[in-house]
Amino acid sequence: MKIRVSDYTRLLATATLLPALMAGIGGSALLSSCSKEEVSTFDTEHTSLNIWVGNAAGAVFEATTYNYSYAYEEGAVTFYAQISGMPVNHDRTFRLQPFGGDSALVVNTVRTEDYVIPAGQIGGTYQVYFNSQRLPSPDLFTTRDGKINFRVMPDEQFELGTENHQQFTVVLKNYLAKPDNWEAANFPRLPLSRYFGTYSRVKYQFMIEHLGLIDFEINYNTQTAYNEETNTISAVYAVYLQQLMQRALNEYNATHDEPLTDEFGNPVTF
Repeated sequence: MKIRVSDYTRLLATATLLPALMAGIGGSALLSSCSKEEVSTFDTEHTSLNIWVGNAAGAVFEATTYNYSYAYEEGAVTFYAQISGMPVNHDRTFRLQPFGGDSALVVNTVRTEDYVIPAGQIGGTYQVYFNSQRLPSPDLFTTRDGKINFRVMPDEQFELGTENHQQFTVVLKNYLAKPDNWEAANFPRLPLSRYFGTYSRVKYQFMIEHLGLIDFEINYNTQTAYNEETNTISAVYAVYLQQLMQRALNEYNATHDEPLTDEFGNPVTF
């Protein structure tokens, strides 16, 4: 089929006008759609704040433990916080509120802070502090475990986090307790029993006296001998500590009339 010059001229004119026609007919709709997308993506007016105990990767534990007997004065429990919205260009602060359980008994032992989510960030690692010297009685939680809960104090900046991220619980002890990871641990973490044998209170006290480590973890993947910040040791360093305890036990037994015996009447071994 042949196209005449006049037809071609009309087609060209239509093609030239088409963008303008589209702008007039649908331009406002396109702008409206783009505007809505920007509001949805960058709106920070309604941001929820998730808090939990577990690890920074997002694993959520039902509770974590704090033992007053492990620190002469002040020790800490680590928790994590992360917003569900977009980061902003200024610092944002939140506070924790202790409640429930035995909070009335231990509130004077608890120290929280003005926790800050820095500009451009979506969360971080934080701590709650407990002071053993401020316990109302040195016998508190020596025969039973206590409990205290924490939640974010109401704030115009943040809404409640998602389910299981709105509060966390700290179990309170005041005695030398068997570490949770003595018998079992989730890989790459390894159980303490793999290197130090059967648990006993006497053995654990002997280890703390010679190693200065409490509630530490052994991580198969880490290359650092000891990470003080996370209280984690490598598997290679665990072998070294095992040998160190064997030498300490031999020295003890060589200088005492009776070998070191645990609370069950069994000789301590490593």
